[in-house]
Amino acid sequence: MTRAGDSIMSGDIYLAASAALAYEKRLETTANNLANINTAGFKRDQVAFQAYMLSAAGTPVPVQPPFTAAGATESFWVEYRSHTDFSPGPQRRTGNPLDLSLNGKGFFNVQSPEGTLYTRRGNFTLDPEGMLVTQEGWPVMGDGGEIRVEGGGAERMAREITVGEDGTVHVNGSAVGRLLISASDDPGGLTKIGGCYFKAEGAEPVPLEDASVAQGYLEMANVEAVQMLTEMIEIMRGYESYQRVIRTIDELNAKSIADVGRTS
Repeated sequence: MTRAGDSIMSGDIYLAASAALAYEKRLETTANNLANINTAGFKRDQVAFQAYMLSAAGTPVPVQPPFTAAGATESFWVEYRSHTDFSPGPQRRTGNPLDLSLNGKGFFNVQSPEGTLYTRRGNFTLDPEGMLVTQEGWPVMGDGGEIRVEGGGAERMAREITVGEDGTVHVNGSAVGRLLISASDDPGGLTKIGGCYFKAEGAEPVPLEDASVAQGYLEMANVEAVQMLTEMIEIMRGYESYQRVIRTIDELNAKSIADVGRTS
């Protein structure tokens, strides 16, 4: 015979395990944010959770707190959704003429093997052919295609490059191209690739005519160390508390089984 308490206990341990997994995902995300605190152009990730109650028909039903007495005895599972915080990070002055930062909204356009990607990471360089590229060697796109600096070694020419606030690239006073800066009305439609690059899954970002570029600066990660450390402490406490709950329920289950064995 199955006792009423058995289903309650089963539901409780499922709820505790679901909550522990949710905290584990939060911890993983927060740790990754903290690890990238010194990564130029990095945008922190955030995780949102939705709790669901399993109805008698087995259909997930969103939980609307406060929980009812009946709902508290059901099994729960948790669905998480990760999204990127696109708020700007602090600017750091480097003095490097190929370090570029964007004031306000917008993304640099780069041509990767996967197609066009968008980024706020502006620590660019010149390849041996004089092309403006990312650290991965991907071309940085201008409104007329790739931006190239003709003649001379890449290191020497880098010192002669100036970039205007409107993104126009000059070499020895002569314009060689203008950076293509794009903006999206729906940043949520951008999927993070790698860590500092984004791919459009829906509508492509459109060119931004009034973009503002700062030469000799880098936009750093929008990650606050103190905030992340505080969150990690909070998450660890929550995770450990649910682990204790699971152990307690497991011990009670073992005791119940032992009691049944003695009375049968």
